[in-house]
Amino acid sequence: MRSAASSAYHLLSATVLALGLMAPAATAQVPAQEAAPAAANPAAAPGPTPQQSAPSAASASESPASDQPVNQEAEPQPSAQPPSADDQGSMFVFRKQVQEVVLHATVTDEQRRLVTGLDKAAFRVFERGVPQTVTSFRREDVPVEMGIVIDNSGSMRDKRDQVNEAVLNLIRASNPHDEIFVVNFGQEPYLDQDFTSDVQLLQTALHQVSARGSTALYDAIIASAVHLKNNSRLEKKVLLVITDGQDNMSEVTLQEAAQRLEQVNGPTVYSIGLLGSGLESRGREALQYMSERSGGVAYFPATLNDVNDITRTVAHDIRSQYMIAYRPHNQNAKPGYADLKVEATAPGYGKLTVRTRTGFYAPDAAH
Repeated sequence: MRSAASSAYHLLSATVLALGLMAPAATAQVPAQEAAPAAANPAAAPGPTPQQSAPSAASASESPASDQPVNQEAEPQPSAQPPSADDQGSMFVFRKQVQEVVLHATVTDEQRRLVTGLDKAAFRVFERGVPQTVTSFRREDVPVEMGIVIDNSGSMRDKRDQVNEAVLNLIRASNPHDEIFVVNFGQEPYLDQDFTSDVQLLQTALHQVSARGSTALYDAIIASAVHLKNNSRLEKKVLLVITDGQDNMSEVTLQEAAQRLEQVNGPTVYSIGLLGSGLESRGREALQYMSERSGGVAYFPATLNDVNDITRTVAHDIRSQYMIAYRPHNQNAKPGYADLKVEATAPGYGKLTVRTRTGFYAPDAAH
């Protein structure tokens, strides 16, 4: 059982998230049924939430979370620029700041081995089928902000010890300067440890197990993605999601959760679906859908003994990625979904595969 002393925290209201972040217009409530993945993605830009109750940026110290209201998600504001020679009169002209899109990409060869020695010239980026100019490029290991999002429902009771140890091995194998938080979720998501690099604090949070209730997976993912954005200090962001069942309680849908992950420079999602008790094909497809569209991977180990190897693989994957950034050529593109493709070629290699996010929702130029 959680108590005030253990600093368990109800991270975010799913209804508020659905209305304030995902819905294109205010509605009375969001339908709870799952929406199937759709090829055509409706435009849905995030907006400020009227009543969020998550930890604020001030709580990102190495101590357990405390009950404080979160700062609202602020929409980007236009900046005042001096008029150009073509501008009439002496009025300042407000122009939207150019948005840089940052991609984190993993490259593998035909034997699925990581390829880590490529340079900037090896890559080509396409947005909506149009070639883009890479403006910055890095290939070194950089710290990340990571949310560990773990199913805390009743069916996980006999799995948590092994899962917790596997997660701790991932943390130990990660960049020592990573900032990590832990969310345990059942019917509601709880922030049991805010951002920290302290392994001991993270271990304590992983053992805040109640193991009861239902599985509000999509609510927990959206809440964690919002927490990453609202407390952003590092450029690279990751969510690791572990569950043994499909969602049966969220107030938002699969497609709404995927849309939230697909905002510009959103997190990469790695997911581990534990086969057995309640993870049916629909649950596996949901994890694959969210992970692959964000540039991550969904894993489905046959036994709990395999989870430890998977988390170590995830840690290695994160530390072996390329950072590729560009400024879209068409800054006046209509808001909506922009599909992405990244290709890599280099002498001495056969066919290379680049894994990164498949697209993002372009912000509304009116905001």
